[in-house]
Amino acid sequence: MSQYSGIAPTERLPEWLRRPIGNASDLEAVQGLVKRNRLHTICEEGRCPNRGECYAAGTATFLLGGSICTRSCAFCQVEKGMAPMAVDSAEAERVADAVEAMKLRYVVLTAVARDDLADHGASLFTTTMEAIRARNPLIAIEVLTPDFWGGHPEFERAVAAQRTRLHTVLAAEPVCFNHNLETVKRLQGKVRRGATYTRSLGLLAAAREHKPGIPTKSGLMLGLGENREEIIATMHDLRAVDCQRLTLGQYLRPSLAHIPVARYWTPDEFDELGSIASDLGFQQVRSGPLVRSSYHAAD
Repeated sequence: MSQYSGIAPTERLPEWLRRPIGNASDLEAVQGLVKRNRLHTICEEGRCPNRGECYAAGTATFLLGGSICTRSCAFCQVEKGMAPMAVDSAEAERVADAVEAMKLRYVVLTAVARDDLADHGASLFTTTMEAIRARNPLIAIEVLTPDFWGGHPEFERAVAAQRTRLHTVLAAEPVCFNHNLETVKRLQGKVRRGATYTRSLGLLAAAREHKPGIPTKSGLMLGLGENREEIIATMHDLRAVDCQRLTLGQYLRPSLAHIPVARYWTPDEFDELGSIASDLGFQQVRSGPLVRSSYHAAD
């Protein structure tokens, strides 16, 4: 698209970003289970490069709220639209069926942004957590949420509504609350349409304040045009709101309709940034070209 510039889409990926898709039987087993239960996973919707490895291990990150997102972020493969499907009241039980069939002990739940709903999708997380725990209360559940923003033109009322939605999710006691900044402050408007850097930091801060026993986590995609100093500044901002876990991974362009890659960061650079993050006080850091928000989350 003419509005975008960056590395030409015909350029070959660096060697460190090439990996086998995985064993076909492992892929088919998990894909078949997801299809039979009429579910969505961010592994498929977001074309995650690690899905072969994760499927082989019998894991997946479930995408709640359907397959259509009401936001239009420039990096994301998930389908966009302002008229998503109606909420499926049976989705939570079908996710629980899949979790039970896969014999999972650690589950990650994420969701498309549902700005069309009164609670912006907060109840999607809680009802699914309840359904999973009704089968096995010992299953650990991590949540990766949107920002729950919107619904009121007045800023103070919008903040209050966002906090209410956040508290609804935290009341269900996930083992980790994850909300991604995605990129540095300068690039937010270009990359995350509908979200802001300040609001996302505020959500992470509010989560720590409301439920200090639940760790918070955030992630950045590198390669969108940021520089090293901006990445480190973002780490400082996350630590200022006591964010405890961090993921850093390389952005990979899903299609020609998405924002292009500006740069491929090397494995050595990811190692260096990971060391800086650890020195800043993050308790858990995953930093590498193919790292994604839920990659090895159970570790």
